[in-house]
Amino acid sequence: MAKNKYSCSCGCSSQLCDCEIIHKSVVDKTRKKMLDVSTLKMMTDFYKSFADSTRLRIIDILQNHEMCVCDISVLLNMTKSAISHQLKYLRQLNIVKARKDGKIVYYSLADKHVNEIYAVCLNHVLEESNE
Repeated sequence: MAKNKYSCSCGCSSQLCDCEIIHKSVVDKTRKKMLDVSTLKMMTDFYKSFADSTRLRIIDILQNHEMCVCDISVLLNMTKSAISHQLKYLRQLNIVKARKDGKIVYYSLADKHVNEIYAVCLNHVLEESNE
């Protein structure tokens, strides 16, 4: 059997630590840094927006240029209603923002953080596929 590279400080060498030792100082330090449940919920909702292919396609499109619902619907070959529904969801999560010019509403990504998260994800996916 091959030697496992995982081990805990108690000396066991399985991927799952079966020791009964609680490392109190590590647990206490980590507990102080843990995020609260409401912040984790907001983060979960944010990442859910990236988990839907239509919303991700909209984010991809808005990386390049602000657009109205009509333009996005043509690019994605979807109804304006379907696009509007997804844009509403993305606006609620502060991922996209809207700018009104007369009767036309233009959508763009909310801020540089959305661009950065998208870019990091894309780089990671492309890096993984090239290995």
